[in-house]
Amino acid sequence: MGRTLPSPSQQPSAQRPRPPFPEQHQDGPGLEAELSPRPSFEARGYRAAGKLEGKVALVTGGDSGIGRAVAVLYAREGADVAIAYLPREQRDADETRRHVEAEGRRCLTLPGDLTDPRYCDEIVERTVRELGAIDVLVSNAAHQHRRASLDEISDEAFALTFETNVFAFFRLSRAALRHMRRGASIIATSSETGLLGSGTLPDYSASKGAIDAFTKALAQSLVERGIRVNAVAPGPVWTPLNPSDAGLSAERVAHFGEGNPMGRPAQPDELAPAYVFLASEADASFVTGTVMQVMGGERAGG
Repeated sequence: MGRTLPSPSQQPSAQRPRPPFPEQHQDGPGLEAELSPRPSFEARGYRAAGKLEGKVALVTGGDSGIGRAVAVLYAREGADVAIAYLPREQRDADETRRHVEAEGRRCLTLPGDLTDPRYCDEIVERTVRELGAIDVLVSNAAHQHRRASLDEISDEAFALTFETNVFAFFRLSRAALRHMRRGASIIATSSETGLLGSGTLPDYSASKGAIDAFTKALAQSLVERGIRVNAVAPGPVWTPLNPSDAGLSAERVAHFGEGNPMGRPAQPDELAPAYVFLASEADASFVTGTVMQVMGGERAGG
């Protein structure tokens, strides 16, 4: 019998796309549909085992990048998925919805702005009302803007980073906990910058450090309720977040991830299985209050 060649998302790490990539820049928030090369999110080599059968998950930033890959794998594991995203990202959200539905699951699309406290409450309530529950919350959406010095960061810019990255996580968790039952899971997307810092991303790094601390504190407060809280800290990942960073030139985008020990950025479907693990009671029932590092060989404490 002939051997079947691996699909791109089944290939060994050495065969994943490596920089230099085409020089490119997008106006924020950026679209995966316009990214070259297109990120790998389908995880064709992943084999589901019904780990989230009958569950309902809400994934912010679920239109693209890590969020899209998580939504697709959650659907493959048996979950219905609600995705939150900015209205300008509708084109990407429609593609995510098609892939979730192709897995035989329902996908609720929820356009809006996570810096609006009312929206954070509303998307949780709509998820429960239209999909019947909320068992997994993935607070993944983020804002970043590189700047050369602290003088370039206004109070308003600093506040926007925290409103998007930290306040939304707090508000979504508060709203979700009104409905979550024992066995539920809350997962945040942190970053290697929250552990290592970044000289050109002080506000973003600080927000990710806050996410790590909030994750650990919330986990302790929810142990008795049987609800687990964890975070995933990725290294560089090939998503629209970076070419749409106004402080990152097209030339630097072409070399994004080159300094990682693996010499490249991760693809979103290399991160998504960590979110499946943390959401699954079968796999991670004794895991709470941790920041899981998926950083391609970068080393950090915490």
